[in-house]
Amino acid sequence: MKADELCRYAGDVNELLARYGVKFGIYKDGKFNEQLFPFDVIPRVISAEEFKFLERGLKQRVKALNEFIRDIYSGKKIIKDKVIAEEFIYSGSGYLVQCDGISPRKNIYAHISGIDLVQGKDKSWYILEDNLRIPSGASYPMIARDLCRKSVPGEFEKTHIEDNRNYAELLRRTMDYVNAGGLSVILTPGRFNAAYFEHSYFAEQTGAHLVTCDDLTVENENLYFVDYSGKKEKVGAVYRRISDEYLDLTASL
Repeated sequence: MKADELCRYAGDVNELLARYGVKFGIYKDGKFNEQLFPFDVIPRVISAEEFKFLERGLKQRVKALNEFIRDIYSGKKIIKDKVIAEEFIYSGSGYLVQCDGISPRKNIYAHISGIDLVQGKDKSWYILEDNLRIPSGASYPMIARDLCRKSVPGEFEKTHIEDNRNYAELLRRTMDYVNAGGLSVILTPGRFNAAYFEHSYFAEQTGAHLVTCDDLTVENENLYFVDYSGKKEKVGAVYRRISDEYLDLTASL
């Protein structure tokens, strides 16, 4: 595309992002400020061959991380074999002694992983960090790509690009796979959370219920969703978007 066409295309997408309310919030000086998701019209191109290489490595890494967490909360062989020092594990802020000996459904500890990658000047890829608890941000490229298709459908017809529109389906299948029998829900802190757009977007795309703590209750060791009329339905899977330290264990959830 020519430069003027590219600028006009970026303006069209940004206008649609504003219309759809694609925002994220930031707390600054104690105040909540929302701003539109910044859209960059210049794509970062990764070849199919290079992406396959990254995909293989990331799958291996996610599996290894899950096995590490499972070992830490069960046999602790990695400590017994002195691969990692005991104090390194138990002094970590992310270690929860309450979870020791607990095996989640299907033995999956990290259901969704956000692995941050950066490419160096030497063209090698490096991992900045592993986000395993509440990784967020996937909704923004999804809706941005969708709006790009609406703005310039012709470009996508003649350009061979990997389709990312099945992410919501993969997320739904992940929740279904570990569902213990009942509704799938996405637990959000609420409207003033920085990632609220993503919470509501994924709830819509996956068919899950978007809920806050006030919508949930525990009875006889079962979790229930309570709708506006007071009707209770059992919950089988929770996509939790609240950090461990913000969950009140003395409350109903």
